[in-house]
Amino acid sequence: MAAESYPEELKYHPEHDWARIEDGRATLGITWYAQDSLGELVHYEPPQEDSRIEKDRTYGEVESVKAVSDVISPLSGRVVEVNQKVVDAPETVNEDPYGEGWLVRIELTDPSEADDLLDAEAYRKLVAEQ
Repeated sequence: MAAESYPEELKYHPEHDWARIEDGRATLGITWYAQDSLGELVHYEPPQEDSRIEKDRTYGEVESVKAVSDVISPLSGRVVEVNQKVVDAPETVNEDPYGEGWLVRIELTDPSEADDLLDAEAYRKLVAEQ
């Protein structure tokens, strides 16, 4: 299991999803807090490549030994890549939620949506209150 962390360069959604934004694209995943709350992941149901996902809406599911949980998109865009490694080995998210355990990469349709997301400090405060 990975140690608790919330990298400063990421943006965070209150539903415990993160976005790494680079050049009009974003890599998305679930936070350390989300994977820790769920426990060991046993299944990841991704969206189809080339499908559209919308900010604040479900785009996939992760299943752990404890529960099935919707994955909420922090941003809107077109899915350009699904992390096949996580489909094949969902526990990768538990081991490295911000690196190898990313879920999808999208081409952003509205980059300004990122302005509504939390920075690492605000997200840490949110988690501390839960």
